[in-house]
Amino acid sequence: MIGAGYVGLVTGTCLAKLGFDVLCLDTNANRVAALKAGRSPIYEPGLEALMERQVAEGRLRFDTFEPKGVAHADFVFLAVGTPSLPGSDQADLSQIFEATRMVAPQLRAGACLVVKSTVPAGTNSTIRAIVAERRPGLAFSVVSNPEFLREGRAVADFLRPDRIVVGCHDDAGRAGMERIYRSFVDQDVPVLFTSPENAELIKYAANAFLAMKVAFANEVSDLCEAAGGDVRDVVRGIGLDARIGPRFLEPGPGFGGSCFPKDTRAFVDIGRRLGRPQRLVEAVVAINEDRKESLSSRVADALGSCAGKTIAVLGVAFKPDTDDLREAPALRLIPALVEAGAEVRFYDPQVAAAGVAELEGALQASTLAAALEGADAAVLLTEWAEFRMLDLVSARRSMRGATFVDFRNLYARDTMGKAGFLYHPIGSAPLRDLPLLPEGIAASRRVSRAVRDGRVAMG
Repeated sequence: MIGAGYVGLVTGTCLAKLGFDVLCLDTNANRVAALKAGRSPIYEPGLEALMERQVAEGRLRFDTFEPKGVAHADFVFLAVGTPSLPGSDQADLSQIFEATRMVAPQLRAGACLVVKSTVPAGTNSTIRAIVAERRPGLAFSVVSNPEFLREGRAVADFLRPDRIVVGCHDDAGRAGMERIYRSFVDQDVPVLFTSPENAELIKYAANAFLAMKVAFANEVSDLCEAAGGDVRDVVRGIGLDARIGPRFLEPGPGFGGSCFPKDTRAFVDIGRRLGRPQRLVEAVVAINEDRKESLSSRVADALGSCAGKTIAVLGVAFKPDTDDLREAPALRLIPALVEAGAEVRFYDPQVAAAGVAELEGALQASTLAAALEGADAAVLLTEWAEFRMLDLVSARRSMRGATFVDFRNLYARDTMGKAGFLYHPIGSAPLRDLPLLPEGIAASRRVSRAVRDGRVAMG
């Protein structure tokens, strides 16, 4: 496994669980040292425990990258990063081409080079040409095997996949991948064997379509606010149609993470370069950027002004069950709030934000309670399970103000009202009238009884 980052580590660990002997190689010496010490460099539920078991059973090893490390491998997986080129929508393929050039001299005859990285159509052919140029006469295969792992559920996604996609150019490559995924075939998991170009396009098209559902839900959310609707009921009504389905029809602060932002931009770039503009996906990219830019103005509208206010931001990871900050909405919102004159405190159960430039103007709280204490407003960005269990009445008592902006629609409107919040969900009208807190309601009832009994005169 060339690359022990998110995709490489999850894939390598899960292949070891399937019974394969796996060596994960990475150029990052600190990452390798952590892995050898039994520590996962990423937060992914279930991964570290599974990794420890495979290491203990002798099927999983880690080392710094050396080309000779692949000399005896039947399969060499390329799982290196393909981020966007700086200032461009185009995917940066320098790491995968460099990895190919480094492993080519050491590939054994009959080896299968498996491309796990997300790459534009035609990249597998280029990789095959690079190897052929350096090793004339070598019998080898290049296979496209895109990953469909969701951060926060990656181990489950690998071990219980919806489908497996394999793009191969020869029978040897297909036979090799049938060997890798035999246990899944036995479980009737759909395995699509197709061309490398199709496999490359499937990965991008799948992510683009899911991102489009998210962007559509956000557009509908804005329409609901203007029309007096409630987006929760609207998307539920849409999602009950079997042709559409409910998944990813969830409005929020805009998508982030390691895949959707860069992959939608790369998909747009591929279309432009091939003279086939992907206009729907171009719109998705623009909608998502606008969504993130609008977050601070929504908070300002709820508060009247952010200047001089203390604002607690709940969650900065782009989604729950991960510590990934890449393209997270928080990286847009928090700097904007700070620039508007707010004092920002944020809390996230997993993210260690030290050294993150976008968060340097804010204070990281060690607990949820510390973030909320004395705050004028709370803003929920990431729907961590811990936040679902929040004692709302206690939270309201600890805050100085009553404003709560919920960018995930995590809470019920009536519940927030009863807890004493001025509640601002997305996709429906805000709750602007401040109800009495529970102790205030009790006091009101005592006064009413006193008036009725003649013990208090009103006037």
